Amino acid sequence: MTTDTQGLPAKHAAPDWLWYAAVIGAAVVGWLVYGQLIPFSEWVTSLLPVARDSHTGEAIAFFVYDVPKVLLLLTGIVFVTGVLRSWFSPEKTRTILAGKREFFGYPLAAFLGVLTPFCSCSSVPLFIGFVSAGVPLGVTFSFLIAGPMVGPVGLGLLYALVGWKIATIYLVFGFTIATVTGYVMGKMRLERYLQDWVRDLNAGPVGALPEETVTFVDRLKTGAEQVREIVGKVWIWVLIGIGIGALIHGYVPEAMMLKIMGGEAWWSVPAAVALGVPMYTNAAGVIPIVEALLGKGAALGTTLAFMMSVIALSLPEMIILKQVLTLRLIAIFIAIVAAGILATGYLFNFLL
Repeated sequence: MTTDTQGLPAKHAAPDWLWYAAVIGAAVVGWLVYGQLIPFSEWVTSLLPVARDSHTGEAIAFFVYDVPKVLLLLTGIVFVTGVLRSWFSPEKTRTILAGKREFFGYPLAAFLGVLTPFCSCSSVPLFIGFVSAGVPLGVTFSFLIAGPMVGPVGLGLLYALVGWKIATIYLVFGFTIATVTGYVMGKMRLERYLQDWVRDLNAGPVGALPEETVTFVDRLKTGAEQVREIVGKVWIWVLIGIGIGALIHGYVPEAMMLKIMGGEAWWSVPAAVALGVPMYTNAAGVIPIVEALLGKGAALGTTLAFMMSVIALSLPEMIILKQVLTLRLIAIFIAIVAAGILATGYLFNFLL
């Protein structure tokens, strides 16, 4: 009988085949449930004392359909990205970026940000780790912008809910904003605007990470743990986002939506950005709102600008970053990112 380090009997781990069977079984069940969501939402709405074609009926049907749909998609995407994340830990990401030439570092940092789903709550420890490892400040910003803005969870949900064209457009422009913003901030030599204790960190060399033997079942376990941790934290914001989307879908007249967020009014894009900044949500919570806005005829550029501002310029993230950045550097960061978001919104409204 094996024992752990404290002399207690070790728990018997589940056999590998059981993990494979569980993952395959969950995928099959999820696919079957997903295919029945429309009749389920219609059935639930029919049980309530409201007319199906009324504003309330439309809002309820949207909510009942979207809640399980988004949660199923979110669970699957988080699981897959959790498995992928087992190859890209924060330490390994820092090791890859440290010592890279700045010219190649910006797109590389943005690319790694797309691959690694770190949320805004990870900004402070990642920022400190990058600075202490000698990663240039601009390269660090490219990574921190790309991570929450165009991470795999948000992209996966966007692809599933509004189609590959919009998701690809969002990826290209989000990646570009992260790369260009990092480059501009790097050229501005803003290290003097870091908090004193961060600026004084020693930029020592980063050693090679030890090789570890990690099985594929270990990676599946990592994915399952990510589902438990991430979905457990964000589900309430998913419900709030879908609730807002349902109200827009059911009650906001299309003519009003076109007037406020259509492509004709010059002020619609900055208004969307200003509206998105104070919102406290993430990609999983904002995408149902985006789905409802587009369904009501909102302009694509204005809607994407709203989504980018919610994710990349959220007020809670700025409060977190205040621990390592001075107010002047935060203001510069907001101004440059906002300029890129506004340019994206206006460009797509003009082209489409």
